[in-house]
Amino acid sequence: MKYEVSERLIWFKGELIHVNDARINALAPTSQFGLNVFEGIPCYWNDNENQLYAFRLDDHYDRLIRSARLIQIECPYSKDDLKKALIDVVKANEYDENLSVRQTLFVDGFGSWGSDGITEMFVAPIPRGRTSTEYNKKGLNVCVTSWRRISENALSPRIKCGANYINSRYGQREALRNGYDTCLFLNEYGKVSEGPGSCFFMIRDKKIITPAFTDAVLESITRDTVVKISQSLGYEVIERTIDRTELYTADEAFLCGSAMELTSVLSIDRYEFGEGEITKQLHKVYVDAARGMREEFKDWVTPIY
Repeated sequence: MKYEVSERLIWFKGELIHVNDARINALAPTSQFGLNVFEGIPCYWNDNENQLYAFRLDDHYDRLIRSARLIQIECPYSKDDLKKALIDVVKANEYDENLSVRQTLFVDGFGSWGSDGITEMFVAPIPRGRTSTEYNKKGLNVCVTSWRRISENALSPRIKCGANYINSRYGQREALRNGYDTCLFLNEYGKVSEGPGSCFFMIRDKKIITPAFTDAVLESITRDTVVKISQSLGYEVIERTIDRTELYTADEAFLCGSAMELTSVLSIDRYEFGEGEITKQLHKVYVDAARGMREEFKDWVTPIY
């Protein structure tokens, strides 16, 4: 890493600038109302090839464009533009380590929560070890939060936008106050949904089970990756509604997301599981695939250098 995090370069409104020189109007809709959509794009360093790989880049950009469409803001960039901005800023910082890259479309100017432009973008890479605490733990003690997950008819969880993460904040802050690492949300019908910024999987009788998209779940790229990896290894994957009491009878459980990869759930509401063997197996294949080390998943990675 050429620059410290506090001194790094970011891509901002078409230029590579010092992070402390990036300025957004305090009255802009993104500042006042969280009017933005974003992606957290993982990049993995491969020592053997001396190469940094961006993971499932096209899929991240497809979702970013869908999110912008659903929240009704303009995306003035092509997928090639989005990709070039990410590659340029990573190269400018000369990163040779695992990264999480935040790529955000935001509404600037002097508008309101009802504005649909002016849309600008920033791209900010950060080494994975500098991300949130829960994303750097080997196992998590989890509670079911008293807060419900946002619903399709209120604030759609299908949209990856900044404002939606206030719901995640409620649950996460409650979990931390009560001595847990993070939480699980139930949806408006009292069924298991997901964590704050992560999808949930449980394993029973070697079957891998995860809530359906209709249970107020983000269309997660990591979730899709886990499903495909599990199937490639011969596991049965079941996407269905999960009752709360099922959580306590699981053999294994884990949360997954671009930032946390696959992280074992050690307990839920003090019902203990420990770190499971299937979870460890899936995690290893996931990281190997993201580093470009699995030939069957080679089309998931984009070389930076």
